[in-house]
Amino acid sequence: MTKLLDGKTALVTGASKGIGRAIAAHFAQLGANVAFTYLSSVEKGQQLEQELAAHGTKIKGFRSDASDYAQAEKLVDDVVAEFGKLDILVNNAGITQDGLLMRMSEQQWDQVLNVNLKSVFNLTKAATKPMMRAKAGSIINMTSVVGIKGNAGQANYAASKAGIIGFTKSVALELGSRNIRCNAIAPGFIETEMTGALDPKQVDEWRKAIPLKRGGSPEDVAKATAFLASDDSAYITGQVLQVDGGMLT
Repeated sequence: MTKLLDGKTALVTGASKGIGRAIAAHFAQLGANVAFTYLSSVEKGQQLEQELAAHGTKIKGFRSDASDYAQAEKLVDDVVAEFGKLDILVNNAGITQDGLLMRMSEQQWDQVLNVNLKSVFNLTKAATKPMMRAKAGSIINMTSVVGIKGNAGQANYAASKAGIIGFTKSVALELGSRNIRCNAIAPGFIETEMTGALDPKQVDEWRKAIPLKRGGSPEDVAKATAFLASDDSAYITGQVLQVDGGMLT
C-alpha cells in the first residue's frame, strides 16, 4: 500500500523536540525520507535519527542554525547532496523571549525576529533553488494564532509570527507559476513539555475556553503539516491553516 509521502524528501527545522519532532516522526511513518535540524544537543539529534530510521526510510540529522543565512544555504546544499532532491521544507524552528514591551530589551526583540522570521527567509530562499529546478515543491511555515490575534507580553513573538504569514502569502504568489506551493500552519494551545511546567489551574482555564475543550497535541499539528506537504493539497497555496481547536473561530 502506498503511503502519503512515499518517495518524498523533507527537511524539517528545529526537530529535536515538541512539534518539530512530531512532524519528523509522522513524515517518516508516511514514507518520507527526512532530513532534520537541531542546534544544541548532538545526543538528541543522534537519538532521533535512530528512532526515525526504524520506519525504514532514509533519515539524517544536521546541526545547523536556521537564523544564519550561510548555514541555511549550506544545509540545503548538503541535504540535496545527501538525498538527491528536496520536495518539502517545514520551517518550524522558533523561540520565545517573553516580556512586556516596556521591559523588553533590543536583544530579546532581535533574537526572536532572527530565529523565528529571518530563518524562514533563509531556508525558503535556499530551498527554492532545487525546487525550481524540479518545478515542484511544498513549503510549510509554522506561524501561530498569536501572529493573528496578538498577545500581551509577546510583542516580539507575535510580530515574528505575523511576519511569517505575510511572507508565506508573498512566496505563494511568486512561486506558484513554478508549481511550488507555500502555506502556513497556525497552532493554538499545543500541549508539549513546555506547557507541562505551567500552572495546572491556568492550563485548565485555557482548555475550557477552547471550543473542543482540550489542548492540541504535537501530533495534531504534524497531521495537518503532512496534508499540506502531500499531493492531497496540490491546489492549496498561500493559506494559513489554524490548528487551534476553534480557539479563534
